[in-house]
Amino acid sequence: MKGIYYIDSTKLAICHNKRTSSNRVFNKISKIGKGSYGWFLVFKFHLIINNKGEIMSVKITKGNKSDLSVASVFSEGLSGKLFGDKAYISKELFHQLLTNGLRLFTNLRKDMKTYLLDIQDKRLLNKRSLIESVFNVLKKHMHLEHTRHRSPLNFFVHIIASLASYSISKLNPHLISSSSPDFLS
Repeated sequence: MKGIYYIDSTKLAICHNKRTSSNRVFNKISKIGKGSYGWFLVFKFHLIINNKGEIMSVKITKGNKSDLSVASVFSEGLSGKLFGDKAYISKELFHQLLTNGLRLFTNLRKDMKTYLLDIQDKRLLNKRSLIESVFNVLKKHMHLEHTRHRSPLNFFVHIIASLASYSISKLNPHLISSSSPDFLS
């Protein structure tokens, strides 16, 4: 499928940070990971969406797994443009995705050389907050994240139910239709 896609990951907390040592439900399958708010017993929820806010691919990994290590695996079958954050900056990943027909766009780090971007691609890169809006809808409205799971099976069934309810809901954040000529203004 050729199109415009956005990639990112978020944490799914298993329990509050104070209870990580006493958690026995996920002690064999989850790992401690670091997020922007500190250390947590978490899973990472990796997501690819298109410009309409539709979920294209999902992957759940342990909390200590790098975003780079899963990006090429769960973006298979997609072609077009993929917009991500600075966690996806890698020459190897860029070339691997390019051979599969998917061009990766990220913001630059401070120590990187600048490169010329098409104005439309720059505007699409600035619309990367779309995937953060999808995470917000999934976590706040579809209750994707809560910390009182009683079994790992229940945890994964809850994730599937949240994704299914998001798919049929009318709350999908999206970019304005690409059929209008100035949809990126």
